[in-house]
Order: sequence, then structure tokens, then C-alpha cells
Amino acid sequence: MSKILSRPLARWWMAACALALLAGCASGPRVTTEADPRADFSRYTTFGFYAPLAVEGEGYTTPTTQRLRDAVRGQLEARGYRYQEATPDLWVNINAYTERRTDVTSTPYVDYGYYYSYRARRYVAVPYWGERAQVYRYTEGTVNVDLVDVGRNALVWEGIAVGRIANLRVEDRDARIDSTIAEIFARYPYRAGMGATAAPGSMQR
Repeated sequence: MSKILSRPLARWWMAACALALLAGCASGPRVTTEADPRADFSRYTTFGFYAPLAVEGEGYTTPTTQRLRDAVRGQLEARGYRYQEATPDLWVNINAYTERRTDVTSTPYVDYGYYYSYRARRYVAVPYWGERAQVYRYTEGTVNVDLVDVGRNALVWEGIAVGRIANLRVEDRDARIDSTIAEIFARYPYRAGMGATAAPGSMQR
């Protein structure tokens, strides 16, 4: 039984960790978005979710993935889109994962060695320079939200949030999910049945 549960639990834990992006940091995650310049966003008025979502690799919903669904649905409905399970204009897919990272930084320094000078009859300081290397290991979380044109089966918009994972209390997880998804959709310049309400560009940072 433990072997059967290990993979789903590991996947759930990784998704939950990925959603703890930059917890407690005022700057928030790094967000990028990309839109298909050929897509006519004025045609889209309804959306539905892939089944299962990429983050639900084991085929069932968890509290974390349900919160993700609710957060994305709330952002889309706030922009005038209607949820339609059977034949939507857009499929929504969500993924979250973690990755171990290593940063190495070098800091120059100066130090002094001393030797006795018989000519000066005293100790003389001789400077020498070097570098100190510092290694930082951390976990980085990534959350992807994809919008797919159902008719063309083509990705038309993607939002990505990336950040270092900090310790996060379980009771704060839902708020972190909501804020991360809100930061992603802050870069989504469209409304249902309308074109861009702001210049989207091909890539926004």
C-alpha cells in the first residue's frame, strides 16, 4: 500500500510546494506570459478544464488542485468568461512542479601577510587578493496556466510564475495559491468576447 500511495503523495507535495512561491517576499514570483499573435481572443467567451489537469497526473483531484481550479475559474469569470464543461471555446490546463537549483557567487577580498624586514627593522604588511566562493542551494517552484483553443487544438496563451520556495504554513497555502494565480492573470489583457484591453505584446515580463 505504501508503494501505491508514494507517487500520488509525492506529486501532491510537489504541487503544494510549487504553489508556495516566494512566500513572505514582497516582490512575489517572476511572471511571464506569451500569447499567440494569430489568435482572435474576441471569439472566446467560454472555458472548461482539461480532465485530468497536468497537475493531476494521478487522475484525481486533491485539495491543492481544487484550489487551483477555483482560483483560475474566479479570474476568468471576473473577466466575463462563462464556465462550460461540454463544449467550451477554451480548455484550461494547469501544471505545477519543483526543481532543485544551485547558485555560486564569488566575492573578492583582500588580506595581509606580515614579514619582518631587517632593513626597516619592523614587520611589514603585504596585501594579497583572492576570491571566496559561496554556494546556495534552493528549491524553485513553477506554476503554468495554459489556455488552449478547442477548435484549433492550439495553445493561445500561457502564464508562468517562477520563484524560490520558502516555508509556508498549511493554513496559508490557499492564500498563496490565490495570490499566485492573480499575479499570473494580472498579465492577461483580454476579456470575454473582446480583444486586448491593453497592449499584450508577444511576451510580457
